[in-house]
Amino acid sequence: MLLVNPHSGKGQALSLFTGHVQHMLNEAGVPHTLVITERQNHARELVREADLSQWGALVIMSGDGLLFEVVNGLMEREDWEEAIQTPLGILPGGSGNALAASIHHYSGAQPVSSEELLVSCGFLLCKGLVSRMDLASVHLGSSPSNPTRLFSFLSLAWGFVADVDVESEKYRHVGAARFTMGTLVRLASLRVYKGRLAYLPVDEAKNWEPMSANATLTGPPDSLLVPLDQPVPSDWVVVPEEDFVLMLAMYQSHLAKDLYAAPNSTLDDGLIHLIYVRAGISRTALLRLFLAMEKGTHLANNCPHLVYTRVRALRLEPYSPKGVITVDGEVVEYGPVQAQVHGGIATLVAPPAGYRPQSPRRLP
Repeated sequence: MLLVNPHSGKGQALSLFTGHVQHMLNEAGVPHTLVITERQNHARELVREADLSQWGALVIMSGDGLLFEVVNGLMEREDWEEAIQTPLGILPGGSGNALAASIHHYSGAQPVSSEELLVSCGFLLCKGLVSRMDLASVHLGSSPSNPTRLFSFLSLAWGFVADVDVESEKYRHVGAARFTMGTLVRLASLRVYKGRLAYLPVDEAKNWEPMSANATLTGPPDSLLVPLDQPVPSDWVVVPEEDFVLMLAMYQSHLAKDLYAAPNSTLDDGLIHLIYVRAGISRTALLRLFLAMEKGTHLANNCPHLVYTRVRALRLEPYSPKGVITVDGEVVEYGPVQAQVHGGIATLVAPPAGYRPQSPRRLP
């Protein structure tokens, strides 16, 4: 099943599919059924109820938002454990295309942009190789004892990054350049965000009793988390600073096709790559950080305000009364949020570790 959001990116997803990918699938003998989504959460509802036994894969031609819908639709099923093993594929048709850029990167190919990235992902899709992929369980909501739970394949963001993602929507007509424009606008009026951040370091991860709220939820138990209305366990690190410019939790390498945010990440390393920037950084230094992120060299820049650490779980409690939190680029309810990574529970059409890339141009 190939799901296309005709409104994603600059509204060209359908024409990009017919112009670049459809003939590749036909050449490779890959039968497919095209489904054009008609509204928000259409894909989520569709995969939640679908007979998955008739599909070899669910492929998304859109930005990351449509895959977010599909992942959460699968995880809401009673047979979620089997459903989430249905191979998922992504073809970049949106503005950010973070997961598509990550898959291309994992394949060992050189960085490319726009339609070349689409051709590369189409080629990898035709190869039909699959890998395991981590998902993070994200709890949020104004009722900490009864939180909403979402599943995330890409990122959790608060502060500068989340604001740019949301505020740049007005520039959607320019495609990926919307993020550059949004960054410059937000840099001109740099904000400080107050809150408390805590995390469970990789080496300290121990299993607690699964959250009691999980009894009514589908999906794996969150054995590293306690309810949001309880203090974090004693082996968690509570960040002493409470003034931030941004907090970004990544599970894949790219935040956008030209933002190599977590260069140490792999598809199924079972880690959350946590990055935060403390208040006090200058506009120039922050801009320099994002320019370095294009090549993935930002962690080696020795910026005194930047902190990077690998964790298994985290909790954020915003103090600022207004703000934006995004999960996989989608705006969620503003308030306390916590997340735990679940290693390799999803299946993705992507090259496995050690894959040796071939050029898409070798296709007849």
